[in-house]
Amino acid sequence: MSVSALPAGYRLEAHDSLDSTNDTAIAAARGGAPAGLVVTARRQLAGRGRRGRQWASPEGNLYCSVLLRPECRVAAAAQLSFVAAVALAECLAAHLPEPRHLGCKWPNDILYDGAKLAGILIESQGRADGMSEWVVIGSGVNLAHHPRNTPYPATHLRHAGATICPGTLLGEYVRMLDIWYGNWKRGGFAPVRDAWMARACHLGEEMLARAGNRQWRGVFEGLGDDGTLHLRLADGSRCRIAAGEVFPAT
Repeated sequence: MSVSALPAGYRLEAHDSLDSTNDTAIAAARGGAPAGLVVTARRQLAGRGRRGRQWASPEGNLYCSVLLRPECRVAAAAQLSFVAAVALAECLAAHLPEPRHLGCKWPNDILYDGAKLAGILIESQGRADGMSEWVVIGSGVNLAHHPRNTPYPATHLRHAGATICPGTLLGEYVRMLDIWYGNWKRGGFAPVRDAWMARACHLGEEMLARAGNRQWRGVFEGLGDDGTLHLRLADGSRCRIAAGEVFPAT
């Protein structure tokens, strides 16, 4: 894979095939690898998304994982999922014919015309003192293919009218991720939240949220200062959801 230049402090580990770029980056993190490792593969044999779901990984799409070591509390490290979403959305918007149709879906998807274009999987490990030891941000972007027969609509960049090779997008993404990571370290979650909200999908619409065996139905009002999803329920109360999935109410 030919990759456009990475920012200073990042180094590339490229593979033809891996079970999972996240698994490889996590093994490196546990082995003491410094921050800035970028693992990519032309294809994954056992790619996965959130909650252990299989992530279809044919050659032609982008699969990458970035190792970071933020000096922050474990709870704050979860905000890096939004950092990655904002960075990736900005890169993709620059290539799409209708960038206003691109949006961020809580907690970790990027949609184009309502169909999933990319997903983010963040995995981390904390220390006994409650601080983050490492964070691995995995990203999968449908450039040339998208899965069929999924429970949600999906699409790919070429189908949307844009063509970009994985290596070019990887370089652009890591550079933008580094910028937004710096913004987050200097300014906290507020600038990231504002950028994410500017692209938020289904804002002001009625949504169905599920977490474990519980579910809520309400109007999506936005993100809290900690990245929680805020729903306004039918009785006027507000529900804050820290983890789960949301779907348009039907």
